[in-house]
This record gives sequence, structure tokens and C-alpha cells, in this order.
Amino acid sequence: MNSKEIEDHKSFSKESEQSLKKQYDENFKITEEYRQSLPDMQNASSAEIQGANVPILQVGISNFRIPLNYITAADKTISLETSVTGTVSLGADNKGINMSRIMRAFYDYKDRVFNLELMEEILLKYKDQLGSSRARIKLDFSYPILQNSLRSNIEGYQYYDVAYEGIIDDLDRFHKIIYLDFVYSSACPCSSELSEHARENRNIYSVPHSQRSKARLKIKVAQGKFLGIEDLQKHCLNALKTETQVMVKREDEQAFAELNGAHVKFVEDAARLLFEKLDEDNRIADFQVAFAHLESLHSHDAIAVINKGVAGGFDGTFDSFKNLIC
Repeated sequence: MNSKEIEDHKSFSKESEQSLKKQYDENFKITEEYRQSLPDMQNASSAEIQGANVPILQVGISNFRIPLNYITAADKTISLETSVTGTVSLGADNKGINMSRIMRAFYDYKDRVFNLELMEEILLKYKDQLGSSRARIKLDFSYPILQNSLRSNIEGYQYYDVAYEGIIDDLDRFHKIIYLDFVYSSACPCSSELSEHARENRNIYSVPHSQRSKARLKIKVAQGKFLGIEDLQKHCLNALKTETQVMVKREDEQAFAELNGAHVKFVEDAARLLFEKLDEDNRIADFQVAFAHLESLHSHDAIAVINKGVAGGFDGTFDSFKNLIC
């Protein structure tokens, strides 16, 4: 294109731009013919692919928020704001996916009670509508459980960070996973013994150190079994004993100090105690738990990871310990 042609093109473009209406037409009505004329780049041919023509393992949406219904152990339905991650696999010759279909599916189910079994139904719908071989959904929400104080007979809501994850593979095999964060206090056994030693040998008052701690559970539910969030919370409470408190009076604070004294634990102890409870539950096909004790003695944290040890199961990999800060 020579200089005259370039100038003519610029002049034409400028005139065309000036002739465009720069306003929103509130009265414009969509017809089916007009809808069919709209370009659809997601379903463009493989010739439109940019970069390498290779499959993509996961493509979809993250942090799509919607209130969803869940059922409690008391058979009550509660509505909780939920952050949705929904992805599917994409074949090498496909340009892209229609991501709005992932969101629309949740509005189709918004009046249903959400559980892991319902997620299988949604995933099969994803595979059918989006033409994918694999699909995954993860629902993140904060789940309330009423907690009683230790001695004063008052109560308050403890909130648990929970996620439901559903995965369906090429053979339509469905895997259901629950994540739960359990926050507890860990009094150091070594500090406790050293404090008692100072008291007994030198008549010196000292305070053993304890810290807020967290266990992050990843649970694969056995096929045909139901496992509730309250069930997992009870496993954690029965194993670790010293869950942080919601509502306290002076008598409850004293009781909590006594509770910590009765159940001192290193991070290694916490891991083995919770392993024992989870391993006894036949509703749990596999599990992995990461622990962090946020040291008050050190500037670093004490950490541990356990798993059930199932062949081909969770392999103990966990590299997000900073995310356990609470």
C-alpha cells in the first residue's frame, strides 16, 4: 500500500467512525435472525487457534459467586454465598468454550440443595453441552456450626472454610472430595514441662506457650457413602480437643486453659491423633491433612502432612503452608 492509499484508508476510516452512532439503543429488540448472525469466536474453526494446536487440561471460570442451598445435619436448609470454580478439558482442534454455560448451569440448579451427588449431575451436563471429555467443579463457602461454651452455657457460631469438589473423567467416573479447615489451639509439651520445672526447682512462675493452629483436611468420600461437614468437624474435635472458642466468659477462659493443659501436643501428635480418627471411618476412601502450628516461640511455623496411604491416592504433596496462617 503506497502513501496515497494509506491516506485514503485513514480518511475513509475517519469518516466511517464519525458516521457511527455513539449511543445505547434502549428500544432495540433481538430477533432470532439477528441472534444467528452474531459472531461466535468460541466455536470458530481450528484455523482461528493462536499458538500451538494442543489440548488444554482445564479451562473455565473461577470465583463466580452465587448463593446456593445446603442441608445441615439437623435437616435444615441454609443459603450460603458460594465461590464457584468450574472447568472442562478442551480438545486440540477446538478454539474455546462457551464459559457462560458453566455459569448458567448453576442458575438452572439454584433452587436445589447442593451436595456432592448433585455435582455429578452438573458435571455430566457440562460434558454434554461443552463437548468435553473431563470436567471439574469446586464450591468454596463458609459453613456455620453452633458451638457451646465450655462452662457458661452460652453459644455462638463457629465458621468453617469448606469446599466441595467434584471431578469426572473420560470414562464418566465420578470423584467427590470435601475440604475443611479446622482451627485449634496447640500448647507445646516441651514448654509445658519446662514451665513446671522452673516452678518446682526454682519457685519461678512461667507461662508455657501455645498457638493458634490449623488442620486442612482433604477427604475423598467412598462411593455410595454420605459424609457430612458436621461429621468431619466431630472427627477433628474428638482427635484434637482444643478447638478455638466463639463465646467465652471468665469460667470458659479458665476451662480452655485447663483443656490445653490436658491436651498438650506437638504438630506430630496432632497429625497422628487425627489420622487415627479419619482412618476408622469407612465412609472415607482416602484422606490427606496438612497442619500448621503458628509458633509463638519462633518466627517460623511447625508443619506436617499425613495421608491415608492408598495406592494411587493422595500423595502427600502440599506446598501452600503460608495459606494455613489463621
